[in-house]
Amino acid sequence: MATANVIPSSTLFTHTRLASPSKTPARFTNSLFVEIRRRDLVLCSAKKKISFMDQILDYIEGGPKLRKWYGAPDLLPKDGSVVEDENEYQEDEVRDAVLVTDGDSEIGQMVILSLIVKRTRVKALVKDKRTATEAFGTYVESMAGDAGDKLFVKRALRGVRAIICPNEGFLSTVESLKGIKHVILLSQLSVYRGSGGIQALMKGNARKLAEKDEAVLMDTGIPCTIIRAGMLQNTPGGREGFSFEEGSAASGSLSKEDAASICVEALDVVPQSRFIFEVVNGGEKISDWKESLTGLMEKAEGKLQ
Repeated sequence: MATANVIPSSTLFTHTRLASPSKTPARFTNSLFVEIRRRDLVLCSAKKKISFMDQILDYIEGGPKLRKWYGAPDLLPKDGSVVEDENEYQEDEVRDAVLVTDGDSEIGQMVILSLIVKRTRVKALVKDKRTATEAFGTYVESMAGDAGDKLFVKRALRGVRAIICPNEGFLSTVESLKGIKHVILLSQLSVYRGSGGIQALMKGNARKLAEKDEAVLMDTGIPCTIIRAGMLQNTPGGREGFSFEEGSAASGSLSKEDAASICVEALDVVPQSRFIFEVVNGGEKISDWKESLTGLMEKAEGKLQ
């Protein structure tokens, strides 16, 4: 069975290639991500009036006039500024956004792209708001600030129902996640624990941070999904199947594109308390991620009883 796509291929993949502003070949993989040479991977450094991300979405939508289909009716001003009105936020407002932490990282951008294609309202924490705004346009509400700043975090979480953390560090820094209904953490803890020798020393700090993030998340009492992935690799997603065997993440690997896709698919499966599973690329083909993840969650809950 073929790996499931979020949107039917007939809708998105009329053509498979287009040229970026730097004439670098680009293509869409079956996992709905853009594979571009490393230096051109949408690193929030757009130099054109319309970013590469905008050109991609215009291409698959059929033109700028259809931007509203993705919830992005207009481009921002040339200086990338965003006028924020603190009075527009209400305590009882609808929470329909997904916040992506470390949004300008490579895998963070993969997560964001997948969310955009699913027409999800996206907020992202980035290091440079202006360059992120130039890259993502109005498809993403980019925010730059200190995760240890209570006021900044409170503003960042407004309207947010779920958080996707593609890297470690955010959860062990933030003090409150009030109002959040689901947190998804992509963890490399199994990889760190499986490392030995020099690798173990090099990854010692990362391991401590990953352990702290997982512990803090589980202590919050917020429904959470912890995806313990194998070693993340820069390989195209959507080409291989998967394995969810216990212990597989310590020695196996997983495409970054597949990892980002799984993070987004996990939004549709909210556990009552916590859901932890391992995943690497393997031989099992997934046609329905919601069904597959639900089955894994029920299996995990059964072991706890």
